[in-house]
Amino acid sequence: MQLVMVHDLSAPDFGTPPADLYSAVLDMSAWADEVGFDIIALGEHHGSPDGYDPSPIVTAAAIAARTRRITIRTSVLLAPLYDPVKLAEDLAVASIFSGGRLVAGMGAGYRPAEFEAFGRRLEDRWERMAEVIAFLRRAWTGEPFDWQGRRVHITPRPEPPPPIVLGGGFARSARRAAHIADGWLPRTPDLWQPYRDECLKLGRPDPGAYPQQGPVFLHVAHDPEQAWEAIGPHARRMAEVYGGWQAEAPAQNDGPFAGPGVERDIRESPAYRVLRPDEVLELANTLGSDGTLYVTPLLCGLDPALAWESLMLLEQEVLPHLPRSPGSADRSA
Repeated sequence: MQLVMVHDLSAPDFGTPPADLYSAVLDMSAWADEVGFDIIALGEHHGSPDGYDPSPIVTAAAIAARTRRITIRTSVLLAPLYDPVKLAEDLAVASIFSGGRLVAGMGAGYRPAEFEAFGRRLEDRWERMAEVIAFLRRAWTGEPFDWQGRRVHITPRPEPPPPIVLGGGFARSARRAAHIADGWLPRTPDLWQPYRDECLKLGRPDPGAYPQQGPVFLHVAHDPEQAWEAIGPHARRMAEVYGGWQAEAPAQNDGPFAGPGVERDIRESPAYRVLRPDEVLELANTLGSDGTLYVTPLLCGLDPALAWESLMLLEQEVLPHLPRSPGSADRSA
């Protein structure tokens, strides 16, 4: 069983103030490192009404300073929006600060407003994605090289270079990952199989069967009904924000937090679960030892005190009984 803690840093005006939220992110990341989580995952969005994290590399470096073992993964960094020289430098520095624990999870993006803000064309995103990855591969050799008429020398050199994994919402994205990336971030079985098939076609190692995924938001409580009273507005807000973003997309691309806009339906969504400790263990057994459980403790500005209650229950009544696969902490996708 792989354990992933997700941070989005969203802070709506009815939630936790940003300064308190950011402090809690660091404390909870340190806790996750101590109790045996495998990965801390950091997303990226720009122009969010609630301040969704626009700088996951900065966040990764801050978390690296508070942790010692856990993998830190951008999930996902919007690579087409970056100048590749600066991206290579920033990832290299963050990787060195982390002691080689950084995984560069990347995506092409889908929101027209984000591309407009950065002066990029949405239509060019996959071409730019391939260019950025090719650039990073050369940049992290530590050798000077010519790139599109520029002389480039990226220092310091990260050793080893961060693995590059891709995420996305389409089968073609999964197949592309087999060609240009070190891994694919699984979302659903129908997006995993194209990646696996393409890997085998290319003669790459078999990534194996689809690793079952738990809900994106999981909160542990002895009284789920009572917990939902506080969680509901935050879950609803996240679903509404993501739903609005996906409505802007040129093609259907269901995000992990998207969902209906009313609390009753949110509670029925498989993406948002508030469970008793025994129910979490039942879920874990269903996912199997190769599955993944996600914890998003501060979802959309959730009260850190409430989040800590969940994490303490997780530590005391769930983790001691959780099936773990050997080497789960080394998985990057």
